[in-house]
Amino acid sequence: MKRLAITLALSACCGLAFAQSTPVGLWKTIDDETKQEKSYVRITDADGALTGKVEKIIDPNKQDEVCDKCTDERKGQRKLGMTILRNVKKNAEQADLWDSGDILDPNNGKVYRVLMKTIDGGRKLEVRGFIGLPLLGRTQTWIRIE
Repeated sequence: MKRLAITLALSACCGLAFAQSTPVGLWKTIDDETKQEKSYVRITDADGALTGKVEKIIDPNKQDEVCDKCTDERKGQRKLGMTILRNVKKNAEQADLWDSGDILDPNNGKVYRVLMKTIDGGRKLEVRGFIGLPLLGRTQTWIRIE
């Protein structure tokens, strides 16, 4: 009986550690220029492709803003509830890296290629948006909420 309890406890810990090493979950976004909290983004996994939606906007004065600078199907949509991460997949060669998708900056309407990497034991997520080469872009560090 004792052995079963230990096995179950270890299994639960391993499952939690694995869950923390993926970007799936709720993240607090931090503006890379002002260092202020901007929003909460929920990242979900559907058949190996990650998607991220804006779940909360911190500034109450920006709750009803729309993406008037977007040039795709998101033009005119509210930023709250908007999908900003699409089709991000796990890199086959690096366990903590996700790429091949895109990310939208709803403030300027531009869509960038994206690289995401879990750091600090899965408690933080480096999100790099870029055009062309990853060297030509900017990185934000998001903080895991759940």
